[in-house]
Amino acid sequence: MTASGLVIRAIRDGGVWASLLAVTSLLRAGAETLLPAVLGRTVDGVLHDGGTSTWPLVYAALVAAAMTGDVLTELAIGTSAAAATARMRHRFVRRLLSLGPSAGPPGLAAGDMTSRAVTATTDTGLAPSALVLTVTAVLPPVGGMIALLLIDPWLALAFAVGLPLIIAVLNAFVRDTSAVVGRYLAVQGTIAGRLVEALAGNRTVAAAGTADRETARILQPLPELAEYGHRTWRVQAATAGRGTLAVPLLQLAVLAVAGYELAAGRLTPGGLLAATQYAGLGADVGPVIVQLGRLARARAGAARLLPVLDREPPAYGTASPPEGPGCLEFRGVSAAPAIERLDLTVPGGRAVAVVGRSGSGKSVLAALAGRLAEPDAGEVLLDGVPLRDLSHAALRSAVGYAFARPSLFGATIAEAIGGEAVPAARAARADGFIRRLPAGYSTPPDSAPLSGGELQRLGLARAFAHPGRLLVLDDATSSLDTVTEVQIGETLTRDPRTRLIIAHRAATAARADLVAWLDGGRIRACAPHRELWADPEYREVFR
Repeated sequence: MTASGLVIRAIRDGGVWASLLAVTSLLRAGAETLLPAVLGRTVDGVLHDGGTSTWPLVYAALVAAAMTGDVLTELAIGTSAAAATARMRHRFVRRLLSLGPSAGPPGLAAGDMTSRAVTATTDTGLAPSALVLTVTAVLPPVGGMIALLLIDPWLALAFAVGLPLIIAVLNAFVRDTSAVVGRYLAVQGTIAGRLVEALAGNRTVAAAGTADRETARILQPLPELAEYGHRTWRVQAATAGRGTLAVPLLQLAVLAVAGYELAAGRLTPGGLLAATQYAGLGADVGPVIVQLGRLARARAGAARLLPVLDREPPAYGTASPPEGPGCLEFRGVSAAPAIERLDLTVPGGRAVAVVGRSGSGKSVLAALAGRLAEPDAGEVLLDGVPLRDLSHAALRSAVGYAFARPSLFGATIAEAIGGEAVPAARAARADGFIRRLPAGYSTPPDSAPLSGGELQRLGLARAFAHPGRLLVLDDATSSLDTVTEVQIGETLTRDPRTRLIIAHRAATAARADLVAWLDGGRIRACAPHRELWADPEYREVFR
């Protein structure tokens, strides 16, 4: 898809309001185009008929129609932009989340993604009104030129002399604005990305006393942002200046010819007045410039959304896992940068601890187990069915996760845990501190003062509440004190599901049925902890 294609999609997203906008703006443009002719007829009627003509009533009706078109157009502009923005934002966020942990192209920070989700979608949402109003803004100038031709061909010829100047002004404006707006939005995204990074590490910044340095780093692109902002205004000012110069020159040329035609008796006073106004209407490219600027901004916003929307999310099958104990198999799996041609079977209903030195690929293996990452080669199977053949709903229902740094989503603690929240919290030894929170299980997660260990216990509770047959714990007990870890370890021992546990402590490995020793991208050994403990190199893993 191209930026122009995405703009067209946004126009369709405007829906019925974009259609209403087309009707109302056409009504307004038609009224504006007819007004000079009717005004000329009115003047001639007053001069010749003594004020008994009906043209003044027609003129009043056209003014009323133009005013009605203005009101309805403003309503349709806002509503169509809101509808297109909402649909575009929904499309972008949905695609972003469906891409999984690797969301977005490499090098784009979370803050930049947020900027695109908020600002770029809003800019793209301008497309329905910008395109419709660009087209209808062209109609009065075109109508003015046609009217001049109908009034007197010499008037149209005089106007046509300055037409190339107007076309050159519009062409330069579109070219310059598109380039400047694109760079402005890119620098804006860089600042947003740095700000989110700093907020995520605000404790480190405070502890190191580097707030001033971080402020300088975040705002370092600000002069560049200001420069592109100033360029935008300079482009608009230069265009407006050229347009302001063109309008009186064209009007003067048409007025001179019209005066000559009036003196020769080939033009009435009303015709002279209409010709003068049509010359101004034909040369008035101001509304066209404004709408072209909005259209250029919409296209620049669409270009910033494309790097995400162009990425295809992982494809899922339609199968459901057969009835089984949750046997997990890795067959010849390779995954950069650490896993290479790995084979491992996690028996159904058993607990297997994965141990290895830092950087050996333990977390990569955990991600592969539930298809949070894709293998470069080989396949991962659950009860004999490749994970890629499972439907998205079936896979997520079958595999539950707990992480070292869980994120809690939901309006309350109970909603964040999900399922049978209270029994799950008791199993994770979280029930006690939850009940001490201001509103207990109804406390919003973002207002709960949680330590690292308490947050991990809530993540474990969410995993225990998950109904799946496979449970993957990626260093999910690293922040727990020894007593709590032992208690939760006993809970895990009694859990009937298959458990894949990324372990850093010898005690965690000792409680598992089997230990998969990961070394050099492969499984060096898979045996009970007590058997592997005799190997000094295995013991070295835990130091």
